[in-house]
Amino acid sequence: MHTLHSLFRSALENFVNYMLIERNFARNTREAYINDLKRYLFFMQECAGQIGFITPHQIEQFIGELHATGLETSSMARNISVIRSFHKFLMIEHAVDKNPSENLHLPKQSRYLPTVLTIDETMRLLEVPLATTPQSKYCTRDRALLEMLYATGIRVSELVNLQQQSLYLEAGFVRVFGKGSKERLVPVGSSAITWINQYRAGLRLSLVKRDSDDYLFLNSRGKKLSRMAIYNMVQHYAQLAEIEKNISPHTFRHTFATHLLEGGADLRAVQEMLGHSSIVTTQIYTHIDRSFIKEVHKTFHPRG
Repeated sequence: MHTLHSLFRSALENFVNYMLIERNFARNTREAYINDLKRYLFFMQECAGQIGFITPHQIEQFIGELHATGLETSSMARNISVIRSFHKFLMIEHAVDKNPSENLHLPKQSRYLPTVLTIDETMRLLEVPLATTPQSKYCTRDRALLEMLYATGIRVSELVNLQQQSLYLEAGFVRVFGKGSKERLVPVGSSAITWINQYRAGLRLSLVKRDSDDYLFLNSRGKKLSRMAIYNMVQHYAQLAEIEKNISPHTFRHTFATHLLEGGADLRAVQEMLGHSSIVTTQIYTHIDRSFIKEVHKTFHPRG
């Protein structure tokens, strides 16, 4: 079965419009929710026949099948979240008279501590484009890009869409458009500014084409770099820098936040720079910070 019946399809379309207009979810979040919900509705179309006939037991059956596929806890939590949101929406719209998901609980998420680079590893990684491939004409772009990731902690999706008009380098800021089109100003340090200016004054001028728009980081065809190209770049340079940790562009975001907190930065300031809507999300880095403090104590205290 590859098509949803009209009532199921109509309910899905209405919920998608609600997510788009009322909730202003980011595109990636919205697409993940739609895929999760389609799978759920196909199951319920077979199982319940009509949306109004869905029972708590059938939802538990569906969750059981998801669990059997080996989905990670975070993916299970997202599926359960969208099911609850969907049924709550149906109640608000008076499309049904009961909510079969109201007693559905999110699975406990295991404590996830992201990979973080040490200061030494970070410096090695930043310096490696010029140290290992100085003959490559792209080394100034790559150095500027890595410096920007570490200096600002921005997401790779934000980086690929970064435009020159959003740079306020004389003032030491960059304007970033994050999830849900939320805008924030993030400070940029002097090292990153130096490399960005060098790249813009040199290599970028030779890469730019008539249809390049204003994107800061361009590929050899004058188009904006893709997320996969940046991922491959980070992997390549991590290997050259002999970093054994499994890292990605997002590792720079984790490293940025952790190094700030280790240096004594205020948690709310870090939240603002990362663009987290809730400080609870930012607090993951305090766990890393505490482990760092504990390690310092163990290393340097006479009775550590």
